[in-house]
Amino acid sequence: MMEIDFDKEMVGTVEVSGNDKLDLEALTAWFEANVEGFEGPISYTKFKGGQSNPTYKIETHPKNGQATNYVLRRQPFGKLLPSAHAVDREYAAMTGLYPTGFPVPKTYGLCEDPEVIGSKFFVMSMADGRSLWNGSLPGMEPEQRRELYNALIDTMADLHLNKPEEIGLGDYGKPTDYCARQIARWSKQYKLSETEHMPKMERLIEWLPQTIPPQHESSVVHGDYRLDNVIFHKTEPRIIAVLDWELSTLGDPIADFSYLMLNWFQPGDGRAGLLGLDLEALGIPSVKEAVERYVARTGYPVPPMEWYFAYNLFRLAGIIQGIKKRVIDGTASSAHAKSMSDRVAPLVDRAYQFALEAGMPE
Repeated sequence: MMEIDFDKEMVGTVEVSGNDKLDLEALTAWFEANVEGFEGPISYTKFKGGQSNPTYKIETHPKNGQATNYVLRRQPFGKLLPSAHAVDREYAAMTGLYPTGFPVPKTYGLCEDPEVIGSKFFVMSMADGRSLWNGSLPGMEPEQRRELYNALIDTMADLHLNKPEEIGLGDYGKPTDYCARQIARWSKQYKLSETEHMPKMERLIEWLPQTIPPQHESSVVHGDYRLDNVIFHKTEPRIIAVLDWELSTLGDPIADFSYLMLNWFQPGDGRAGLLGLDLEALGIPSVKEAVERYVARTGYPVPPMEWYFAYNLFRLAGIIQGIKKRVIDGTASSAHAKSMSDRVAPLVDRAYQFALEAGMPE
């Protein structure tokens, strides 16, 4: 699938240079005041992925005692679109879910004062496990692949079964009209960052809000749930951390689940896509098996997903268009943001095709 962070297959960190540098003295003072048990000094590097919200590995070097690694995630520096890069929402989602036992990092603190390092940021624990990027899971046995995909589906189902009001997230968003709100949001964001006229995008902006399927349930939705946004245990087929909660809110779990299922309809080109692969030989669940597993765990009805696929690809196009605008403005963080920005038109074309399959008149 065409993902938000196209450079995230590049695992690891790099030395921080240029505009991505942080004020180490100010950051250390914030850690001392806000992170329980912290002992410095600290050093930091930047993860190669995490284009939307730049992400850093913070290492401590105490004179006595055990060193601790943290992860710092911040908004990009510079002018931002309204409601974009919501690190405060990421922090709230993980803080609410962590006590339930759902696999998210532990949060240590949120800084909403941009004067500290130049933007809002939060600090969380670092998950020590496996990051997997290639949907075909090369080098594994069929049973291993099936177990990992089953864990991916089951963990999403477990997220959707959490009752927001029972975990302190009852006011995390409006529980109803999720797709309508998302379409309105990303239509607005697209217009604010528009760099060229795209007739197919205009048609989607017109057609999608007129044809929204009914929302039968409401839950916490991740908004960007996929293979490379989770960390698996080093040896066991279970997820120890779900990451990148920037797009999370309350909403329609079927819209969230259909985003994951898009991978089955995207080319298997060494990324998360599975289309064209021999899933049975690989041991990866088929679309039917994946849907049946999700339904069995949640009890939620899953209708035909062509409309949801069109909606999700439209939404991605709006997100990537914002990155494209930041590339043009010179505020994009990742060295690979330019290649990412070239994906807008293909996303729109694929969304348009799914919309036709869902019944949109030519």
